[in-house]
Amino acid sequence: MAFSNNLRPDRMPGLITGNPLNGLCEKVCIQTKKVFDACVKQETLTGQTVTLTNITPQGLVEPYTFVSAKSTSSNGLITNMTIDKLTDRSGCARIRCDVIIPVEVVFVDANGTEGKGNGTITVNKDVVLHIAQPSVMPYEIEAVVNLVSPEGVYSGSNAFSITSCTTVIMKVVMDVELLVPSYGYCFIPPCQEFKEEVCDSFFDLPLFPSDLTCR
Repeated sequence: MAFSNNLRPDRMPGLITGNPLNGLCEKVCIQTKKVFDACVKQETLTGQTVTLTNITPQGLVEPYTFVSAKSTSSNGLITNMTIDKLTDRSGCARIRCDVIIPVEVVFVDANGTEGKGNGTITVNKDVVLHIAQPSVMPYEIEAVVNLVSPEGVYSGSNAFSITSCTTVIMKVVMDVELLVPSYGYCFIPPCQEFKEEVCDSFFDLPLFPSDLTCR
């Protein structure tokens, strides 16, 4: 069983059918992150240099041949950030920073042995976002990242020059306590264990053919 097929539709997440007020039973204070603003930028970056560390296995022979690269985390590291409030746009600010994306590069060495190594790509961001009003609790700037690279060349000294498809989502967030309406606790059904029954398809067949036509 799972949320998608349990027998307690009044206690499972999903689409609301009928009157949404039916079943509301309390106001709940939840601790979560509130997103005040966000924006996404998807772009193709060329000529990005990735210098590898933690190369495995040992004893690989140069030159290397690029195979692929991808990000290893959805969390980008923000550095060199400056935030300047815009006087002509109430509640907005210009946010400039560098977003560091951790990546893993897969390659083969001169003998055809596959190797891997870790590196980073740095993306410069200069965006306008709505920021939270002054309060005791501070807001934060976060970056959600994703990167894949189908092309790259080895430039020597454990470094690759790659072309990457990059997505960066910039967010203004704050840890808050929100009061929300609730239908109560979810009903958690027992797990349905996966079993591969080799005879299922055979047992599903009809006992006799169904295409017989009496004349």
